Amino acid sequence: MASSSLFRPFRPRSRIATLACALSLLVAPALGSAQDFPSRPITLTMPYAPGGPGDAITRVFATSLQKHLGAQVVVDNPAGASGTIGTAKVARARPDGYTLLMIHVSHATNGAMFKSLPYSPVEDFEPVARGTSGPMVIVTRQGFPATTLPEFIQHLRANADKISLAHAGVGSASHLCALMMMSALKVKLNEVPYKGTAPALADLMGGQVDVLCDQTSGTVPQVRTGRIRAVAAAGKNRLPQLPDVPAVAEAGVEGLEINISFGLYAPKGTPKPVIDRLVEGMQKSVTDTDTRARLDAMGVAAVPVDQATPEALRAHLKREIDTLVPLLVRAGVQPN
Repeated sequence: MASSSLFRPFRPRSRIATLACALSLLVAPALGSAQDFPSRPITLTMPYAPGGPGDAITRVFATSLQKHLGAQVVVDNPAGASGTIGTAKVARARPDGYTLLMIHVSHATNGAMFKSLPYSPVEDFEPVARGTSGPMVIVTRQGFPATTLPEFIQHLRANADKISLAHAGVGSASHLCALMMMSALKVKLNEVPYKGTAPALADLMGGQVDVLCDQTSGTVPQVRTGRIRAVAAAGKNRLPQLPDVPAVAEAGVEGLEINISFGLYAPKGTPKPVIDRLVEGMQKSVTDTDTRARLDAMGVAAVPVDQATPEALRAHLKREIDTLVPLLVRAGVQPN
């Protein structure tokens, strides 16, 4: 399923909007340059509620970008509708580099979650840079009968109808990982959807549910404190933050690889000198010792500097669209 055909129907662009976009491109050179950008505060939009893992990661980068760009960076959280409200706000913003978007996998999958989007994830944004990257982690409650990865796989296959699998809601990163895990292991577990990661993780720590596959920012700190157990990293390689936890590939499991990456986007038409300046700020951020230490404490890895580029983020978004949207379609997820 090609990305262009996927998103074109969701983006009814009026003649006025088209004219406005064309005009913005004509005046783009006057909007900013590498010499005078930034000259005022930047708004970094995280389209989810404060306090979640995405918000925490965004605030780390806001602090780092403020340091390396030399201008105040303010985090804005216009949450709602699976991130589409805040994302649409950035898509409509003036393309001058002062309103930016930090978002993860939902930028790729919301096209399959909604019958109509007020923006195109591909056409209405300029990719700036990836910021973080890493596989998700499969974790269990304390006391779960299987402790090693082979035992876990065997136990799931033998007791699928008795095992509860939590996730943060349809279309969430943890739901995508849950779908991948059940497909790869050829099992059907009892899904328990929550309204967000926090309540799902709380019930896992409380022993009310058995299994969760989620982002490292939420799971790794709880594994380190012993409140839950890590079974495997959902990918080909082990996590640097949990070096003793195997990757699913070590057990010969194929088709279970999901990499969550937070990336920075600007509105379409943002001048290239401004994009270049933002790329420079992101590349300094991902190599900044303090930034990397703050991310590591959350169980998150900054990308290598050669991945903090527009080209790398554009390619990552395409991979997510091509891989994860069909996963939702096969699972029978109906757009709202």
